[in-house]
Amino acid sequence: MKIKYSELIDQTLYFPTEEFNVSENNLLFHDVPLMDVVEQFGTPLKISYLPRISQNIQKAKSWFKEAFEKTEYKKSYTYCYCTKSSHFNFVLEEALKNEISIETSSAYDMDIVKSLYEKEKVDKNIEVICNGFKTDDYLMKISDMINNGFENITPILDNYRELDKLTESIDSTFNIGIRIASEEEPKFEFYTSRLGIGYKDIIPYYSQKIAEHPNARLKMLHFFINTGIKDTSYYWNELYKCLRVYARLKKIAPEVDSLNIGGGFPIKTSLNFDYDYQYMVEEIVSQIKKFCEEEGVEEPNIYTEFGSFTVGESGANLYKIISQKRQNDREKWNMIDSSFMTTLPDTWAISRHFIMLPLNRWEDTYERVFLGGLTCDSDDYYNSEQHTNAIYLPVFSDTKPLYIGFFHTGAYQETIGGYGGVHHCLMPQPRHVLIQKDENGELQYEIFREKQEPEDILKLLGYK
Repeated sequence: MKIKYSELIDQTLYFPTEEFNVSENNLLFHDVPLMDVVEQFGTPLKISYLPRISQNIQKAKSWFKEAFEKTEYKKSYTYCYCTKSSHFNFVLEEALKNEISIETSSAYDMDIVKSLYEKEKVDKNIEVICNGFKTDDYLMKISDMINNGFENITPILDNYRELDKLTESIDSTFNIGIRIASEEEPKFEFYTSRLGIGYKDIIPYYSQKIAEHPNARLKMLHFFINTGIKDTSYYWNELYKCLRVYARLKKIAPEVDSLNIGGGFPIKTSLNFDYDYQYMVEEIVSQIKKFCEEEGVEEPNIYTEFGSFTVGESGANLYKIISQKRQNDREKWNMIDSSFMTTLPDTWAISRHFIMLPLNRWEDTYERVFLGGLTCDSDDYYNSEQHTNAIYLPVFSDTKPLYIGFFHTGAYQETIGGYGGVHHCLMPQPRHVLIQKDENGELQYEIFREKQEPEDILKLLGYK
């Protein structure tokens, strides 16, 4: 009978993987010895393995390059990083090493672009795609930057008002795009996305407001659906409708030369994850080329806006199991030294799964458990893994500490959880460590933020 945790993994999962391996009974993440990291920095701990960001960007670029060559696609591909996935400076600076553009969603993003310029991480030629509903502050910052020589900033019109406001405040010729208000999947509570302009309204709007505009040039059509890029009839149907609008626009607006297909590449949330990225890229490129040939229009430059795919797989959260509670004869609760609601809010907000593995004791026997956080909220728990619909970990012991990690947590968790703020039951934000490799491949560690102290929290609450 196979009773070791390592034997359970061999039976149920594809292991080892490009990210994970085990050496001397301990887990490695991108060859990072996680127990060494825990011994040096303690738990709870957030880590960011920065090389993964560049690796994923280069993977996507290679998929599109191969697809372009295979289909003889004549135009260009641009990789944009969707900043809302993670706004941290170390993420942007790593991503920008790979000749990418930036996609923004709020006025505060424009301040980030200016800060990057002041730090000489970008120059005024940086391409910025400005998405989202635009407040007056957002529109003014876009206008100011264009007026100050950032000529490759393209605001994507979310509604009719935005062009009027931009026209009032921009002194020179400027590029714009239009976002299509796509139709959502039937399971959604609403039929049409609140973002963008309806399919049927785009051509009349162009003819009435943009065609003879003295300064605005329509360059891009923007397409995005909430469920992401999936090989489903729904996705292909929405892409087809988008291409119909592009073809009609191109015939009356020759200056339109770019199609932004948004984001939505999934990341690995299970060790049994299966997604054929290369196939999807080739199919998308092939469909765009085929449709344009049939319509007799020039194929567009293709843009993507990958956020979670860029940064998600770089992150991990490490915890210690500090106690086990037995609530009845069947349920065992392993308590972590933090809170899921603070550090992994998607686990309770949208029942999101992440890859979860023990860091040590892989040769020990295992048991089925539930994982509980330290807050008094009944929702502060984690209860299932995609590959088994249950959590199995090495047997708890008071004398042999057990550590666990949640992996591919690099997107959204800090901002949704309220980074550096006040959290449920005043659970502190954990220490955050950045991991990089030098030119010799040696690991380098840098503390980005220390753990919140009681004095920090009391000050936020007005007690200090």
